[in-house]
Amino acid sequence: MEQRTLGRTGRDVSVIGLGTWQLGADWGEVSERDALAVLDTSAEAGVTFFDTADVYGDGRSERLIGTWRAEHPDTVLTIATKMGRRVEQRPEHYTLANFRAWTDRSRRNLGADTLDLVQLHCPPSAVHASDEVFDALDTLVAEEAIAGYGVSVETVSEALRAIAREGVATVQIILNAFRHKPLEEVLPAAQLAGVGVIARVPLASGLLSGRYTRETEFPATDHRSFNRRGEAFDVGETFSGVEYDTGVAAAHEFADLARAHGLEPATAALAWVAQQPGVSTVIPGARNPAQARSNASAGAVPPLGEDFMTAVGTLYDARFRAEVHPRW
Repeated sequence: MEQRTLGRTGRDVSVIGLGTWQLGADWGEVSERDALAVLDTSAEAGVTFFDTADVYGDGRSERLIGTWRAEHPDTVLTIATKMGRRVEQRPEHYTLANFRAWTDRSRRNLGADTLDLVQLHCPPSAVHASDEVFDALDTLVAEEAIAGYGVSVETVSEALRAIAREGVATVQIILNAFRHKPLEEVLPAAQLAGVGVIARVPLASGLLSGRYTRETEFPATDHRSFNRRGEAFDVGETFSGVEYDTGVAAAHEFADLARAHGLEPATAALAWVAQQPGVSTVIPGARNPAQARSNASAGAVPPLGEDFMTAVGTLYDARFRAEVHPRW
């Protein structure tokens, strides 16, 4: 697995990481046994970056990773978590006292004295303008509660504001074959500043696997049911914000393109993200070991080539640019 430097953290991480939202909640039920098997398989496949958050299953995802890490103390990993979504989303809640409480909880969950990376979890836009917030994060670094910090964002404008902050080590943003806007400004700006880019939702909530149809039904506990129109959180987190039927049709076109290049659709979709200049790591989720193994294999895909990249751009322009590009 190729390793890349994760921005200002200075750490080398696998180009394909693991997102662990699925292991916490909101994707249907995943047993503890299956969750630990996903972590096992990912590490065996060369994944060295796990991404979690304190609200995934109210800490379940963190605790599972902590359990796994305790059983594999010699495995070299970078574990990133997030904070800020445990309270109503108002800027006045982003205080040093809350940060200390939240990171202390994550440290207990993960069994770590110092957290490798803590990201503000898609905070209100006003937070990006607050010097006090970033001073508080610097204090956590000085206190050795965290080794570094980043920001997970919804929009390109938020990403650019975060990149401009001297202490920000990483920015996490949605990037996939159905969401291209970060390619224009975010990736170049991050490269110039030496900030790592963590690409999330790389399969558009599974659409880019090519397995779904208009008739596919998701469990009531799956955000692909309860957040399809943004009822619970930003709709961009579910199917990248694209209209479902349009997404299904486009995903089948993408699948044909991938198979014409000798690749399974999910593998091609992950490789497309990983091969964008400026991306540090890509964090697909997995509900079982087979998915984890398949995801990791995308890190070994040779360059996709100009024809493939052009075709993906043409598909985006035809299907999504007008709908998606102005929104995030």
